[in-house]
Amino acid sequence: MAITTKPATSSKRAQPVQRPDTVAAMSTVEQFLPLVEQIVVQVAVNFPRHVDRGELVRAGVLGLVEAAHRFDDTKGVPFDRFAARRIRGAILDTVRAADWAPRSVRALSRRVDSAEQRLASDLGRVPTMDELAQSIGTTASELANLRDRVFRSVVLALDYRLGDEDEDLSLVDVLCDRTAVEPCEELEGREMRAYLRDAVGLLPERHRFVVMGYFLEGKTSEELARFLGVTESRISQLRSEALEMLREGIEAQYQGSDLEREASAAQGRVARRKATYAASIGTQSAWKSRLDRHAEQQEAARLRLSV
Repeated sequence: MAITTKPATSSKRAQPVQRPDTVAAMSTVEQFLPLVEQIVVQVAVNFPRHVDRGELVRAGVLGLVEAAHRFDDTKGVPFDRFAARRIRGAILDTVRAADWAPRSVRALSRRVDSAEQRLASDLGRVPTMDELAQSIGTTASELANLRDRVFRSVVLALDYRLGDEDEDLSLVDVLCDRTAVEPCEELEGREMRAYLRDAVGLLPERHRFVVMGYFLEGKTSEELARFLGVTESRISQLRSEALEMLREGIEAQYQGSDLEREASAAQGRVARRKATYAASIGTQSAWKSRLDRHAEQQEAARLRLSV
């Protein structure tokens, strides 16, 4: 009976053996890494500031690796010259692939930048849009459209570093959300609207009716005149008087003076009436209710029902 035996296998996987050409290529890459930095410095001056220099270096290293594997010393071309073309090409390909704007827009943008620098040197100041447009043979509106297209093509990361290296400042630190409101602005807005509601509610009956009907309910002067039994010119007069009372009454709340004392010391019927009206606006609501959103909604609904 024949007995067969299996060849003994090692429990450890055999390590791959690097080919001599691969080892030589990696040694060449390490030797010429400073060439990548040198070329990045040369080409980076042609790119905008938002282009990440680290991305350019990574693209250049990939070009250097490709050059090391493709280099043929029998062609009689020095490696540094051969690698420089590969590195530069890899960098340009990476930048073009990440650029949303077509080449025509970029070329015209460089032309505009060159003309702007030349005019600034000749005039000793920053040129105006009209001067710059005339210099490149276009109109100011077309120049504005071009810059809009260029600006829209720029894509920045939120962690993009700004300013000097010593400043720990990124793009997210300086961006302003126009849809968001700062807490202080929100409170100031609530206070202003509360003063406005109280001021409208304290207007004389006819003045209040005209303001509510004209500005909130969209009624015409003719409709308001017909309802009150007056002329349209009288409606215009009532509206002007009401707006003046509202403006002066609300402005008085931010002057920091004692409105009740001013009302008691006012001389003349008109001055006393205005001072009393301004003092009534300040005491109509407590400061807490003016800043409370729920109270703001309730007061707005009550004011509409009162008309």
